[in-house]
Amino acid sequence: MHNMTGNKILLRALEPDDLQLLYQVENDQSIWEVSGTINPYSKFVLKQYLDNAHRDIYEVKQLRLVIERVDDNFAVGLIDLYDFDPRHKRAGLGIVIFEKEERRKGYAGEAIQLLSQYCFDHLDMHQVYACIGADNAGSQVLFEKNGFVRTGTRQDWLLRSDGYQDELFYQLIRNVH
Repeated sequence: MHNMTGNKILLRALEPDDLQLLYQVENDQSIWEVSGTINPYSKFVLKQYLDNAHRDIYEVKQLRLVIERVDDNFAVGLIDLYDFDPRHKRAGLGIVIFEKEERRKGYAGEAIQLLSQYCFDHLDMHQVYACIGADNAGSQVLFEKNGFVRTGTRQDWLLRSDGYQDELFYQLIRNVH
């Protein structure tokens, strides 16, 4: 897979020297509720993950890319395709921008646009979807700004520290003329 480049960011494959980056992200408890993580990952486990990150999306059913700023190649986040289903031509999309000061600069929106276009043009996908916690207004606006439509609600889907929360289901369906 080649790098996908936009105006502000580029998406690139994980490299062996991304181990420390993955270690910090996967062990950041502030994002565990949205990532589904319940315990920390060791560097050994993450190294094994990196060693297999080159495997084909059709084999492993997921793809994780690093979001880098174009001007200085600084990694600002990660974007994932998960639950890739070639039979039904769909995949889930998840994104994280690491630092608050890097948010609201257009990086996430451009990454979503680039990866969605890759899904439609190169993977022949019919749709990309996102599952967003009902309290995550920022992500809801982000996905809506990028063409995703809220199509459903899973009630009491996510167990958080303060109780159950609904999860909102968003879809971006390829416009075929």
